[in-house]
Amino acid sequence: MGGAGGKGNNHFRTSVRQAPEIAECGAEGEKFNYTLELRTMADVGLIGFPNAGKSTLLTAISRARPKIASYPFTTLRPHLGMVQYSDLSQLAVADLPGLLPGAHRNHGLGISFLRHVERCSVLLFVLDMDQEEPWDQLEQLKYELEMYKEGLSRRPAAVLANKMDVEESGDKLSKLVEMVGEELEVIPVSGRTGINLASMLVRIKMLHEKFKD
Repeated sequence: MGGAGGKGNNHFRTSVRQAPEIAECGAEGEKFNYTLELRTMADVGLIGFPNAGKSTLLTAISRARPKIASYPFTTLRPHLGMVQYSDLSQLAVADLPGLLPGAHRNHGLGISFLRHVERCSVLLFVLDMDQEEPWDQLEQLKYELEMYKEGLSRRPAAVLANKMDVEESGDKLSKLVEMVGEELEVIPVSGRTGINLASMLVRIKMLHEKFKD
C-alpha cells in the first residue's frame, strides 16, 4: 500500500522558475503479506494409512495416475481425479496422503496431510482388508481426525473395505460390518481387480447428493 505522496515540481514553480527540477519524496509505503488457502479441494476424499490402496482405487475410477508401489509413503501430495457419470455429472475425488498414528501431533507430516481432509465434502475411509484387524484402522483414522479438529470425523462418510480379492477378506468383512453397525455404510471393493467399483461409484454419488446442501 503506497504512502502519502510528496510535493511534485509543480508545487515549486514560480514566475521566474517555470520548470523546477526539484520534488519531494513521498512517505514510504506499507507492506503486507497474505496467505491464501484453498478451502474446498474435492467432493470426495480417500483417507487411509499408507498402502491401503487409495492410489490404486483412484486410478481405477478416474484418469488420474498417481504413483503406485508396494511400499509405504508413495503419495506425498494429493492427487485429484474426476469421476464421470452417465448423466454427465462428475465428482472430484482426491487421493490424500497416507496418515500415520500420531498424525494430529504432526508425525509423518501429519498436520499438512490432515489439512487436506478439511477440504473434502465427503470422506471415504479406505481400509486394507489384507491386515489382521482392518477395523482397528477405522478407529485410528477417526481418532486422528477428531484430535486434529473436533467434528471432522463425523462428516458424511462411508467405509471402503479394499483388497477384497485377498484370502480371508470375506470373513473379515463380516466382522467389520458387525463392528461398524449402522454408523457407516461399508462398501467392499478391490481397486486392483475392479470388484464392486461400479456399485461404489453409485453409492458415493448418492452420499454426496444427500449431504451437499
